[in-house]
Amino acid sequence: MLSLRKGRYLTRLATTKADVEAAQALRHLSFHGTPGLDADRYDDACQHVLVEEARTGRLVCCFRLLPLASGAAISDSYSAQYYELSALKDFSGPMVEMGRFCIHPDVKDPDVLRVAWGAMTAFVDDNGVEMLFGCASFSGTDEAAYLDAFAMLRDRHLAPKRWLPRVKAPQVFRFAERLRRKPDAKLAMRHMPPLLRTYLMMGGWVSDHAVVDRQMNTLHVFTGVEIAAIPPARKKLLRAVAG
Repeated sequence: MLSLRKGRYLTRLATTKADVEAAQALRHLSFHGTPGLDADRYDDACQHVLVEEARTGRLVCCFRLLPLASGAAISDSYSAQYYELSALKDFSGPMVEMGRFCIHPDVKDPDVLRVAWGAMTAFVDDNGVEMLFGCASFSGTDEAAYLDAFAMLRDRHLAPKRWLPRVKAPQVFRFAERLRRKPDAKLAMRHMPPLLRTYLMMGGWVSDHAVVDRQMNTLHVFTGVEIAAIPPARKKLLRAVAG
């Protein structure tokens, strides 16, 4: 069972209904700014990772993991609701979808994200995962606020053609096709969501379009990371946290 203690934080898998409900409550607060439970039909099939303050037990971060034996099961993923992922059906190795990642809105400590990725690394190593994927979200649905970020994704981080997701959602922003601007690198990175920034540092790639998700008030891109392609220096850092 995943259990990791680093500095002020402890990571573990949810083991009870109360653990899962605590994660759902944090998700609702993070995504909607109000009390409630953010729950859907995928929760029962997922493993839920909790990052807590070691001293107080306060939940500061959570995410869920949906393991798939191979790309043949890609249609069972949350992401498949929004992206046409048939190209990934040919991926032969174990995969895991990372979803509903959130950090408590009052917590600003960058170590929380680092420890969360350490937990993810431990899970990937323990389960022989060969691809990590999910939806990485920009806050709000106005693409104009993120044009430099999208231009950088177009220029440097598009998925390989053999894995490229196709359009499925009714409303999308086709940034690879529509944008003609040269990105301002500083602005791009300033507006890149932290989770997506971490994916990219690991050699991750994205879809050529963003889905407009008005229910969640986000724009999100499909993101994949082939574990074998992660730069060795980045792997070393992540495994140092996970060890």
